[in-house]
Amino acid sequence: MANVGEVEHPYVPRDLKLPGFVPAFLPPSTIVGAYLLASLLAVSIVWIGSGRIHKISKLDRILMCWWIFTGLTHMVLEGYFVFTPDFYKKTTPVYLAEVWKEYSKGDSRYAARDSGVVSIEGVTAVLEGPFCLLTLFAIAAKKSYRYVIQLAISLGQLYGTIVYFLTSYLDGDNFAASWFYYYAYYVLANAFWVLIPTAISVHCWKRICEAIKDQDLKKTKTS
Repeated sequence: MANVGEVEHPYVPRDLKLPGFVPAFLPPSTIVGAYLLASLLAVSIVWIGSGRIHKISKLDRILMCWWIFTGLTHMVLEGYFVFTPDFYKKTTPVYLAEVWKEYSKGDSRYAARDSGVVSIEGVTAVLEGPFCLLTLFAIAAKKSYRYVIQLAISLGQLYGTIVYFLTSYLDGDNFAASWFYYYAYYVLANAFWVLIPTAISVHCWKRICEAIKDQDLKKTKTS
């Protein structure tokens, strides 16, 4: 129960202390819809632009779309969370604050500023985000390191997501306001950062192994 003069928050556990909490101004449909539209715009620009690159495969174009999407998500969305600890106190409708007020219904550790979550998101926003954009360039420019950097970042994303899920499980896995928020926000939204990085890791591993095998064959023929 909130103290006198405090607004009761919608998060679990109910006794979570969030002094100065201000309810969200925007409805969930607007928050989620704006994120999806912004993501679609960024992906569309990269898809159209990548079509002008000489002799680029459709798979590489799809990968470029993923890297712009995940890179901007890390840097903009997660970066705001990391460097704005008082987002739940915003008294005006700041969109990025609204995102985290809403997402905290699926994982209240964000509103509570859980040290583990902040650490994971900090590394993701500051390191992985910029490297995602470097990966985008590497694919477009056909750099020799494009498979190595994709493998490295994908493994980093997998590690961060697994730690994210494990820490929640070890702490009781009771941070969602309802089963809907648990599956829609906590499970489904984060599943993309398990499935896609896994697929990219396998793809890049195969390409790296093929390149090394070809190099070994060339050395054998010339020796």
